[in-house]
Amino acid sequence: MARERRSGGRRGKSSRSGGSIEQLPWSQVKNTCPPFELLNPEQMDQLHATSMRILSEAGIRVMGENVMEIFEAAGAIVDRDTKTIRIDESIVAAALETVPRTFTLTARNRAKRITLGGDNVTFGLVAGPPNVHDCVNGRRQGNLTDYQNFIKLAHHFNAIHLIGNQVTAPLELPANNRHLDTYLANLTYSDLSFHCSAIGRGRALDGINMMAISRGQTPEQLKGDPGVITIISVNSPRLFDDAMGDGLIAMAEYGQPVTVTPFTLMGAMTPVTLPAALAQQNAEALFGVVLTQLVTPGTPVMYGSFTSNVDMRSGAPAFGTPENAKANIAGGQLARRYGIPYRTSNANASNAVDLQAAYETMMATWGAVLGGANTVYHAAGWLEGGLTASYEKFILDVEIIQNMIEFLKPMNFDADELGFDAIQSVPSGGHFFGAEHTMARYESAFYRPMLSDWQNYENWEAAGAKDALQRATGLWQQALRDYEEPAMDPAIREELDAYAARRREEIGAGEP
Repeated sequence: MARERRSGGRRGKSSRSGGSIEQLPWSQVKNTCPPFELLNPEQMDQLHATSMRILSEAGIRVMGENVMEIFEAAGAIVDRDTKTIRIDESIVAAALETVPRTFTLTARNRAKRITLGGDNVTFGLVAGPPNVHDCVNGRRQGNLTDYQNFIKLAHHFNAIHLIGNQVTAPLELPANNRHLDTYLANLTYSDLSFHCSAIGRGRALDGINMMAISRGQTPEQLKGDPGVITIISVNSPRLFDDAMGDGLIAMAEYGQPVTVTPFTLMGAMTPVTLPAALAQQNAEALFGVVLTQLVTPGTPVMYGSFTSNVDMRSGAPAFGTPENAKANIAGGQLARRYGIPYRTSNANASNAVDLQAAYETMMATWGAVLGGANTVYHAAGWLEGGLTASYEKFILDVEIIQNMIEFLKPMNFDADELGFDAIQSVPSGGHFFGAEHTMARYESAFYRPMLSDWQNYENWEAAGAKDALQRATGLWQQALRDYEEPAMDPAIREELDAYAARRREEIGAGEP
């Protein structure tokens, strides 16, 4: 397959020869492989039954009066003294009947529209770290310049389908309005859809409004054609805070997708056993899913899984572990049981872009893909257990993602691909280097990596003996040099700037 740059559609050249970076073309990735079934039907029934007991007997504590009112109207048992909501299986079943099995997310560039659910797979940019790192400038606090650079990289590399919620926090900006600057960066330096913040109603509505402006539409017009998505993080164990509730309600009122993701670390936020963690994760996720449907039936929603374990010697989070990979797979089974599109992640706990970062990320990525993930969140750039967004790790992750995309492509089994005539044409003990079948395919037969170096030792040494980390530094630097800003109507850009300025004034020193 010819490799195309995002701009111009030209054939990519190897970065080591001074041309543009080799990469795969933009595509909606499909995973047509049967999902791996880690748990048998009896175990799935046990998980479901335990989750229903958690919801109906233990309950979920909520901080928002509005959430309590919504559930009370639906027939839930609401204890206002303890702020605990208990729901039975009938409320869950009724809500699941209106959950869409697939939905689309339309960016300002409709050619970048993605479908979530079914056999579709998307990979998202890392989100949330307070720090950034690269091998040139070292580790530092998140800032707007680095934020903008990561958005440029996400736009430049075709393997990234979705921008996460603040790839790094620009800490030099006021916390109550910095989301406006990050939304502007998302919309001007890329043409992808993005996760908006749902910490309260105002941040969610700003994301909806700004995406609508970028598409030349009103927020009401986005209701039938969503453009932004958010993540609602349940504070495990069994706590749903008021800001998350307000953000979820705002998104659901405008028909924008919501991903409900419990943050469940075994040994800290859940019991140490994986079945217990999965049951708790399932109950917490279903609680949020039900809320979306009580607000607006048919709201697109994703089942989020972010279950891993802690290091029992230090209490530090661990990712990319065997338990994490199992949870990624089992989470997919649960999402499919309920007919909900599935989101998980491929995180790692390494403090450096090293062998640990690579094998933990690869382990988690396989768990996500085998589990049938529709979105792999934090797929590119995550380092230090989510505390740092790394430039070099971004490049390593794009290589991992591209390898996975190539792996997922189905094989063609026509007569030409089976190659009997080619086999017959080469004498016993010969070789296929110069065979007609080989010559017709030599440029496109195999995946051509951008980061791996397949030269022999002598040629590698003569070229500077650069390891993968050094090569990754060169690649992100080249990508930023090659980056081309996507076109935007000047009138739309002016309207976006005016909206952000107006909202800053309205927010003032308060919360949005």
